[in-house]
Amino acid sequence: MPLSFDMPLKQLKTYNGTNPKPLDFDSFWERKLYEVNKIDPEITIQPSEFKTSFADCFDLYFTSTKNARIHAKLIHPKKNVQPPHPAVIMFHGYAGDAGDWSEKLAFAAEGFTVAALDCRGQGGSSEDVGGTEGGTMRGHIIRGLEGSADDMLFTQIFLDTVLLTKIVMGMESVDAKRIGVTGSSQGGGLTLACASLVPEIKLVAPVYPFLSDYKRVWEIDQAKDAYFELQDYFKKFDPLHLKEDEVFTKLGYIDIQNLTPRIKGEVMIAIGLMDTICPPSTQFAAYNKITSRKKHVLYPDFGHEKLPGFPDTIFEFMSGL
Repeated sequence: MPLSFDMPLKQLKTYNGTNPKPLDFDSFWERKLYEVNKIDPEITIQPSEFKTSFADCFDLYFTSTKNARIHAKLIHPKKNVQPPHPAVIMFHGYAGDAGDWSEKLAFAAEGFTVAALDCRGQGGSSEDVGGTEGGTMRGHIIRGLEGSADDMLFTQIFLDTVLLTKIVMGMESVDAKRIGVTGSSQGGGLTLACASLVPEIKLVAPVYPFLSDYKRVWEIDQAKDAYFELQDYFKKFDPLHLKEDEVFTKLGYIDIQNLTPRIKGEVMIAIGLMDTICPPSTQFAAYNKITSRKKHVLYPDFGHEKLPGFPDTIFEFMSGL
């Protein structure tokens, strides 16, 4: 079996991360959750033009932090499914969008409500209210890094996942005790962030999660591809690394490895040991801090790519809701 490109497997299983955790991390996120719970989401739900015989499809809009209007695709099974029924919430990859309706229909056919978030400022229909119109696509890790952690863009995106989950949990047809979350890459990171901030979530299925252990990424010279903006930031704004400690500590607020000890649900994670985009060590940093029931599924020869069979494994896992 390959050893993983960045660390032997035995070491991966005990690795606990490199990036610093801010001293006020826990109180910071408790305060943000208190604030987000006071938001009136002003929900609107509009029928979609997409139709299918066994489910009803909608565009869901809600107001989140900074008064941004956030979009999600919403699918309800037809009324012959006995309510309340479970729900699965999906998160997409970096700079992507909520995806096609057809990608979600297997869960709807099984009797699940499905919600898929458009991350603000990326490829979908959610608003980025940071002073420009339209999508900003990338640069989101370092967006707001010069100011307060409250204003970092991923702080807002993490809270968007919370609000969407709370909205779904509050739907009359949904059983709030049977909620699952899943996603790949950025979606995997958001899956873990959401499950951390909404500990009522029952099942958690991330795939090679992004947004973890930023300093480790830097130290092994993998600040490229999805993490390229880390290198870009230092080259443009701190070429002598005079603020290196400050920068990585600030990034600690949006580092999922610092959040995952909060997870209460059961976790199943997929990791490719040859992943050079989201290095395995950064994924294990988040996984190893989870104290709830968990398991990892390793793909020794695979990188940041389609993992054969794992979508079916997720479907079977979520069927346990």
